[in-house]
Amino acid sequence: MKVTLVSKTLELKHAWTLARGSTSSKEYLYFKVEHEDFTGWGEAAHNARYGETPESVRTALEQAKTILETSPEVIHTWQEWLPNLPQDQAAARAAVDIACRDWITQAANDPFFLKATDKELVTSFSVGIDSPNRIRSKVAEANAFQVLKIKLGTKQDQDIISAVRQATDKPLRIDANEGWHDREEALRMIIWLASRGVELIEQPMPAGQLDNIAWLRERSPLPLVADEDVCGVDDIDRLAGIYDGINVKLMKAGGATAAATMLEKAQALDLKIMLGCMIESSIGITAASFLAPQVDWIDLDGNLLISNDPFTGTTCEEGKLLLPTKQLGLGVEERPGALL
Repeated sequence: MKVTLVSKTLELKHAWTLARGSTSSKEYLYFKVEHEDFTGWGEAAHNARYGETPESVRTALEQAKTILETSPEVIHTWQEWLPNLPQDQAAARAAVDIACRDWITQAANDPFFLKATDKELVTSFSVGIDSPNRIRSKVAEANAFQVLKIKLGTKQDQDIISAVRQATDKPLRIDANEGWHDREEALRMIIWLASRGVELIEQPMPAGQLDNIAWLRERSPLPLVADEDVCGVDDIDRLAGIYDGINVKLMKAGGATAAATMLEKAQALDLKIMLGCMIESSIGITAASFLAPQVDWIDLDGNLLISNDPFTGTTCEEGKLLLPTKQLGLGVEERPGALL
């Protein structure tokens, strides 16, 4: 069993600005597992919001590399030893989970997940915080998409939405990224947004303020969806009855296997589910897209925000996700020379 760690800087098409900061690139680690005639790929799209760094991710992935290189048989028990990797390094665990599942399903002549669907997988497209002129330009670039996700959480939120509405009347989903710090302010903003074609509000206030979220939900005309308030399956119970739904991301959950468990738990508690992503290449987005038929809202556009995706996999046409035509494993392919 050969395991390789590869670092790659992903360049963004536009500077990516949220309520808590801005960036124009992302440096990620990729996890490659090779044995016999099969290669499994994983991606660690780490996020500083959760205390992850390139160095901490590399340390966790080196630990997994050591385990996998002891014997080819170890890959078949990956679900047993994966939880032993650092619990605060979910993106690293996600990379290992995706790579191992990719390799195993190829070797077994199976797709990444067995669930098939004829359902149209309509994804939203995200528009980061920017000036009104740039917002209008970004909305025009997203003309092919049926629904937009707008990042808010600033003092210019109403100006941003006004600029969006000057450019389109499409349905909108709002992500405040913990940017509203006063519940009265948040409620006023939500009421204002409800009259402007908005479908839902994601993480309106900082994580951990569940009393304020419960107060807000009692008064909100729009559904409230947890993002930063939910990472893994153990977070879900305390959110039922406080939020209307949760945003499940493979990089927060620790992989596709863990994310699938989260979907089952949320559905059992009658929580709506958004399937989201970080800024990711086609590895992470493709892995998530196999779970997309099971959720209420899809937000898998992270690979569309970068200009140098090293892989091909799930594609997007007219705002709809199309799973890879390659039928075995994850179905992604490395672009020639993209990781050199």
